[in-house]
Amino acid sequence: MGYRVVVVGATGNVGREMLNILAERQFPVDELAALASRRSLGTEVSFGDTTHTTKDLDTFDFTGWDMALFAVGSDATKVYAPKAAAAGCVVIDNSSLYRYDPDIPLIVPECNPEAIHDYKNKNIIANPNCSTAQMVVALKPLHDRARIKRVVVSTYQSVSGAGKEGMDELWDQTKAIYNPTTEVEPKKFQKQIAFNVIPQIDIFMEDGSTKEEWKMVVETKKIVDPSIKVTATCVRVPVFVGHSEAVNIEFEEFLDEDEARDILREAPGIMVIDKREPGGYVSPIECAGDFATFISRIRQDSTVENGINLWCVSDNLRKGAALNAVQIAELLGREVLKKG
Repeated sequence: MGYRVVVVGATGNVGREMLNILAERQFPVDELAALASRRSLGTEVSFGDTTHTTKDLDTFDFTGWDMALFAVGSDATKVYAPKAAAAGCVVIDNSSLYRYDPDIPLIVPECNPEAIHDYKNKNIIANPNCSTAQMVVALKPLHDRARIKRVVVSTYQSVSGAGKEGMDELWDQTKAIYNPTTEVEPKKFQKQIAFNVIPQIDIFMEDGSTKEEWKMVVETKKIVDPSIKVTATCVRVPVFVGHSEAVNIEFEEFLDEDEARDILREAPGIMVIDKREPGGYVSPIECAGDFATFISRIRQDSTVENGINLWCVSDNLRKGAALNAVQIAELLGREVLKKG
């Protein structure tokens, strides 16, 4: 006996990845509904060996469905997630709409699985920002051992974090540079992304940080520990898939780099690839399509009393979005619904 599952936004990058991962992980699906907006209505999407034709989100009745994985923007989520929740269908939302609501759990299953029971507050569970998700998977086991005081993180975020339009813009601009008869002006990004880096993701806030940077601060506190101080600089780079992060961590207690490496090797969801030789680390192109969060370059920071540096890489469409949502669905089924 399995679950009746809805994927909302099934034709987008993350929605398609959710379908792939549900199938790959053999999630116990009895019945699947793939929903899309009217402009994508009738589009066929793959789920394992089967093909599903998308149904109209606007007219869909969520009554009797167990869970809905939402992969649409905040505006659409604001309209349809409450309808699904009111119909008794548990919403797992990938947008930023509910992440900062104190009544709605924000979950990374490797970090705070106990929060799953708070879904009852509004029948909604929030999925964190992609850059936060991979970082907290690494922070939590280290925090449990030596208590983190402060995190300084610089991100190198791929264009897929901006959706299909972002990927198309990098592709088109790259081609245009090699074929100078055409010119592709920035539309999705603030400046040319091909052969460039852009130190802005999302809008600027009053203190000079961007909203993406603010998200990493607030979400880390909500998922791991509100006492952790976080400062972030988020940068868009010309990589198609895979976010990378240089993370500097200051602890309350001393933590030896070898012990940190051992802790991370044993931690769920993490793969440590850390050889001190040319190429003995993971780059984003190598993590694409993988479930794991990869950790490399673990080393002591001699400039602070109890410091560690590390390099963190993950497929942002997977752990940063679709995989984490499916893991939440698995946790919900295992701990609460118990049908599968």
